[in-house]
Formats: sequence, C-alpha cells, structure tokens
Amino acid sequence: MSRPAPPIESATPTTLPPATRRRLKDLFTPEQLAVLTTRSNAWGAWAVASTWGVIAGAFAVLAMWPGVTTFILAALVIGGRQLCLAILQHEGSHGTLFKARWANDMLTDWLCARPIWQNLPKYKVHHLGHHTRTGTPDDPDLSLHAGYPVTRASLARKVLRDASGLTGLKLLYGLFMMDAGVFKWTVANHIERLPQTGRTWGERVTTTARNMGPMLITNAALWGLLAATGHAWLYWAWVVAYLNVLPLFVRIRSLAEHGCLPRSADMFVNTRTTRAGWLARMTVAPVHVNFHMEHHVMASVPFHRLPLMHKWLREQAGVPQAPSYLDVLRLASSRA
Repeated sequence: MSRPAPPIESATPTTLPPATRRRLKDLFTPEQLAVLTTRSNAWGAWAVASTWGVIAGAFAVLAMWPGVTTFILAALVIGGRQLCLAILQHEGSHGTLFKARWANDMLTDWLCARPIWQNLPKYKVHHLGHHTRTGTPDDPDLSLHAGYPVTRASLARKVLRDASGLTGLKLLYGLFMMDAGVFKWTVANHIERLPQTGRTWGERVTTTARNMGPMLITNAALWGLLAATGHAWLYWAWVVAYLNVLPLFVRIRSLAEHGCLPRSADMFVNTRTTRAGWLARMTVAPVHVNFHMEHHVMASVPFHRLPLMHKWLREQAGVPQAPSYLDVLRLASSRA
C-alpha cells in the first residue's frame, strides 16, 4: 500500500514524491482492478440515451409552457447536457464508454461530439497530450485554468463574459478557424496559427466544408426534428445554451479539475476530485466527471466505476476528502 497523499490544497512542490506515478498494484488488488476496468454497453447506451432524453424533455417543457422563465431554465438544463455530451466524447476517446471500439469511435463521435461542434479523432490526439503532460508547462489544457487565483471582481467579470455570450462568440470564431485550417485544433483557450502559404481558396473551402459537415448535418437533423413537431423555434434554446451557458459550465469544471493546484507530475497533486450534489451533477459535473483525480490515476476506468474507485482510494490510500465546487470557486477568487 502506498503512503497517504498529501492534502491537495496544502501540497507544495518541495513536498512532492519523486515518482510521477504510483503503481496500481500498490493501490488496488488484482480483483479490484478487474472490477474497476469492466466496461458496459448498457451503461454507455444509458448515458447517451438519458442525456438526449433530458434534452428532449427540456424542449418539451418549453414547447408546452413557452415564456422567458421556462426558456432560461431550458437553456440551463440543455447547457448542462451539452457539457455531458462533451464528457461522453471524453469517455469515448479513452475507449471506456462502450466495449466495442467502433461504438466508442463512431457512435460517440456522431451522437455526442459532432452535435456540439467537436471532433472525436482530433480530440483524442489533443487529450492524450493532456494526460501525458498534466501539471507541466507543456500541458495543452493549461490555458483553461492558468492564472488563478484571481480577485472576486475578476472572476465576476469572467462569469459575466460567459453568461453574456461573449465567450461563446469567441468559441464560434475559433471553431470556424480551426475547421478552416487556419488555427491548430484545440479545446483549450490558446491560439496557434497554422502556415497558410500555398493554400488555394478552393482548398480552403473544401477543408472547411469537410470539417464542418458533420456538425452541420447533426444540427440540421436536430432542427429538423424540432421543426417536424411544429416548434422549430426551440432550436434557439440549444443555441443560447451553447453560447451563454456551456462556456460558464466548462470554466467551472476546468477550475475544479486542475485550477489552483501545484505544478507537479504527480496526479494525486495536480488533479482534483470535487464533491458534487444534484445541482452540480445537472450542470458542471455530469456522469461522475467530478471524480477527476481517479480518472487521471487510471484512465481505463469507465465513468460509472469512478465513485467506487474513489471509495477504495479513500479507504486504502489515504486520499483526503474532496472539496465542494463552492470551495473551489472561493479558492479561485481568493486573490486580494
């Protein structure tokens, strides 16, 4: 059994163990490892179906009781499920959402990634870099949580930019430029321009159409289904959720996972697990993504096994109790 991990919030680079990884056989028995890594088609199908079911329910409620209040509530619910689709893409990239590789690659890409303008094959490449370089200056996701803590006023301004749609509009611009081959593909905030010398306009148009095509197809299908019910206008709730709600939820999720933690290669120190109640699970922490330290310890564990893994780590490895999302936001805005 490994020695207890230091409390996440108090750890400093001088107290970190030299090893970057703790041996799994020191944390779990072979029987426990077999249980934790068992994948389930039923759980994967339920995760995808229930996510779209909640989205459909939000549309139905808004159609039956249209109004400003129900529109806002529907957008909040849909934004949380859009984040859930992103997390399911993340599961598929690790091959843990379904048993079969084709299901993790094809179903997850078309049912989860493309409707929210993501690209599973490109995400895989980007995300592998995050896992291999977490807690280092070369982490490709560093820009999502760098610069914290900030003042309360600064965090409030960031939240206002997210809720007002300014962050979402920047996201749309970045996604378009990535699909056009002008920016390097990323899910982080930094921009890296790609060389454009020798590119013809015909090539630019073809590249853009090819990359944007799956997103346009899936969103046209969603709009078409809503139009077939006589409520095409409900698609605006999807757009508002994407532009005004999703960026805020992504910010909070990113802060909780890696924000305000020491720069270290030790995954028990550079990654945080966060307590999530029902409201957090509906918004910023779908499908157990709040158990993020556990995910970095062993990325082959499907989402539905992460709570059990957390329980065993608490019992067997001295992992400290996780903070709440409110605790994380207080920490992120604690700069004087």
